Amino acid sequence: MSAPAGMREIVTEGAAGALERPRRLGRPEIRERLLSLASPLLLLVLWELLVRVHLLDYRFFPAPSSIARTFAGLILSGEIFLHLKVSLARIVIGFALGAAPALLLGMVMGLSFVIRAVLKPVVAATYPIPKIAVLPLVMLIFGLGEASKYVIVGIGVFFLVLINTMAGVMNIERIYLDVAKNFNASRRDLYLTVALPGALPLIFAGFRLGLGIALILIVAAEFVGAKTGIGFLIWQSWQTFEVETMYVGLVVISILGYLSSLLLDELERWCIPWKGRSA
Repeated sequence: MSAPAGMREIVTEGAAGALERPRRLGRPEIRERLLSLASPLLLLVLWELLVRVHLLDYRFFPAPSSIARTFAGLILSGEIFLHLKVSLARIVIGFALGAAPALLLGMVMGLSFVIRAVLKPVVAATYPIPKIAVLPLVMLIFGLGEASKYVIVGIGVFFLVLINTMAGVMNIERIYLDVAKNFNASRRDLYLTVALPGALPLIFAGFRLGLGIALILIVAAEFVGAKTGIGFLIWQSWQTFEVETMYVGLVVISILGYLSSLLLDELERWCIPWKGRSA
């Protein structure tokens, strides 16, 4: 039995509206992006004007144009790339050293009640300790070389990835674990096909937090016992009162944080394609 003509028109109009709706919804997103780009530029212009009319002390808040000239000079000389390369290597190695064992241990603790009961109090007791406060002990054990920088970054990353991974596994609906056991899934399959995919959203949340703390800790570690790196550049410029160079170091750290966030966004979109579809 065919639908009445009036009903067909309503369905047709509804379908057409559904096709047009994404285009209408795209306009606020474009405005939001334009505003997100315009607001930092307006802030920089305001900062420049306040310095030029002497309402901001240029000794502590140099004009953005002066910082940009210093930044350009460091780029042309290649000095900034030397420090950036060293800091990036320390962050990547330290992140890998902390995230890999945390990922494995987090899945084990999420699936095993016994191991979770044994280790959770230890994690709860050691996690609140400020990682920068542990730096002198790390330097005492591993020396002033590269190893101490890798270790302090790894320690900071470890706890954040561990806690988020464990929470992600524990939040998996029990039915999925029961189905895997009913089909006699091996321990390896349980981890790789159930625990890991189910916990990925929170694992990436741990990665994001871990990268943020890695940037903080590497700068702190490079303040002492380092002769290269962005943290060393900031510390040296403070000692010589080269304020523009100090701001360049801060800008580089903020750019690293932003780019790492974009990189994780793309990696998460590739690793968790169903997350975008469900949204």
